[in-house]
Amino acid sequence: MISGSVGCGRYAKALAYFCKLGKSEPKVKLNEAIIVCALSACAHLGALDQGSWIHGNIDNNGILETSNVRTALIDMYAKCGRIDCANRVFDNISKPDVHNFTSMISGLSIHGLGRHAICMFNRMLVDKIKPNEVTVLGVLNGCSHSGLVKQGLSIFYNMESSWGIVPKIEHYGCFVDLLGRAGYLAKAFGVVKSMPIDPDIVVWRALLSACRVHRNTYLGERIINHIGQLDSQSRRGAEILLSNLYASLGKWDNVSLVRQVMSKQKHQSDIGCSWIEVNGVVHEFRVADQLHPEIIEIRNKLSEILKRAGLVGYAANITHVSFDLSDEEKEQAVAWHSEKLAIAFGLMSTSPKTSIRVVKNLRTCEDCHSALKAIAKVYDREIIVRDRSRFHTFRDGKCSCNNYW
Repeated sequence: MISGSVGCGRYAKALAYFCKLGKSEPKVKLNEAIIVCALSACAHLGALDQGSWIHGNIDNNGILETSNVRTALIDMYAKCGRIDCANRVFDNISKPDVHNFTSMISGLSIHGLGRHAICMFNRMLVDKIKPNEVTVLGVLNGCSHSGLVKQGLSIFYNMESSWGIVPKIEHYGCFVDLLGRAGYLAKAFGVVKSMPIDPDIVVWRALLSACRVHRNTYLGERIINHIGQLDSQSRRGAEILLSNLYASLGKWDNVSLVRQVMSKQKHQSDIGCSWIEVNGVVHEFRVADQLHPEIIEIRNKLSEILKRAGLVGYAANITHVSFDLSDEEKEQAVAWHSEKLAIAFGLMSTSPKTSIRVVKNLRTCEDCHSALKAIAKVYDREIIVRDRSRFHTFRDGKCSCNNYW
């Protein structure tokens, strides 16, 4: 049941089943499979307290720290925002294998520590450990989130000749993302057009996302034409990116046309969700949440927080609101994003100076990014947010991504 719940993405349910084991009579002895699945659930939810508790109880239950357990621990700590703890687990492995290295490289990459990921990758090669497909994907991701174009080019174009790894669609997607983020849109488009395998929606969306960041509507429209040849399920989300691109430029007629197409095709966008663990309990928030039992107090707290953030320079960024609303309505729309609600709850529920960790299912928007820098400064807190692609650590008005995400 724990494994099945993790496989279906029901991570909170998986942890609930895991907790039942500790209360069962007679006691169920934990094994490697249970531990790895539970740690995976903690990793996805950012449930650091529960993950740390599992780590502390591994020895007590007589479970040896096998390669699988160590890999799961590294992954859990990295995805819960404690890359330092992940590194300690890795350093305590006398002879790390490809899975340990891969987990560590991927963890460094999602924290935006691309150069550290490359150093770890090089250390792996020196130790004569052959990387696998996931290893290369992890280090390419690190290059993408750190703007290391030259290093990424070298790894991508040498992966087959040096390590016998034929690039798959995931590698091409990461490579296109690397070029697109850095502003090499024409080159990224050329890579997509010359791929030996048909590009999927992930590849096209990576390029379209770069068009939005760099405000290139011409190429964005060309990409949409290519995406239009895919089936309707595969196209899901692409029109939203184009709509956001038009909205950022104030082209509301174009936004309306895209939205009409989406309405006819019955497209539904993913709902923004954020999770925060407080006192060992994981709380879920959705955009404009109405369901949390303390939602009234949370919204009042959030209003207070945003007012204080305004005193240190924060102003709502409404350029990417995809509907032609009044400025006041747009400000209200971005104010109730799920990560803001989660952080307001965290500030209400934790002691001063305590770090706040939030996991979000979508990419954090520019407004939330600006707001969290101000909130971290005015409340003197460390705020760690893991969005769909990477970590952002906010301290004293700055973010670890250096505004490159």
